[in-house]
Amino acid sequence: MPAEPREHPAEPIDLPATLAPLVQGRRWSRSTVGESGDAVYRLQAAGDAPDLYLKHARGPTVADVTDEMARLRWLAAHIAVPAIRCFITTPDDAWLLMTALPGRTAGELLDSRPDDAIAIVDALAHFLRRLHAIPAETCPFNADHRLRLGEARWRLDRGLVDADDFDPERAGWTGEQVWDAMAALLPFAPDPVVTHGDLSLDNLLVTADGRVGCIDTGRAGIADRYQDLAIVWRGLGDFGPALQERFFATYGVARPDARKIRFHLMLDELF
Repeated sequence: MPAEPREHPAEPIDLPATLAPLVQGRRWSRSTVGESGDAVYRLQAAGDAPDLYLKHARGPTVADVTDEMARLRWLAAHIAVPAIRCFITTPDDAWLLMTALPGRTAGELLDSRPDDAIAIVDALAHFLRRLHAIPAETCPFNADHRLRLGEARWRLDRGLVDADDFDPERAGWTGEQVWDAMAALLPFAPDPVVTHGDLSLDNLLVTADGRVGCIDTGRAGIADRYQDLAIVWRGLGDFGPALQERFFATYGVARPDARKIRFHLMLDELF
């Protein structure tokens, strides 16, 4: 079965007067990847001009795009992330215009270049080591599991959790069953580092020479390192356990913490 297209052509949307000239004449495509609810557009120019990406939020997710803008500005001093070209917010809308990162997503590369899988996984592990080595005391953002548990409970109580999208291990579960199973794994000793917070293989971009950057940084902040490790590990599971083992070994974890992996994957189900 052919893969679903990652984007489709789109018509330009109405933009604030200060933003419109920055994207004039570009060809619009709308991304089909991701579950944030925000509209994400790729804006292509004629010739060799680099692509831009525009994220538009309306209503409840305006705050999420504002959070992403703030984290992009902070992370730019430490790792490769999109550069902000323009950010505009109103009480009802937010627009975030960013440069495109070079490279292809880690998931695309692992699909199309299986012979290079070990080098790709090693590059991802080294990138996480760099991210997690940023001095946590310098990070102004909190994203630990206590905070996210509160957000998860809020989403559960308002019926915002999509149980049909749970991982196969939890197919048929309710959100409350995930909550109870997750709570049974607490407490654990936190190991706080600067994390990305939503490090799927689609959010990791890898260049031909192995440089790695990341996108969709709105959940970045101080949290247990397994917040990132668990999600990358889950994504690599689509390509076999040997790559999962290689990822942990290259990162420097000799004995992965299975309880923390289960906890953070269940927590992720509720977002």
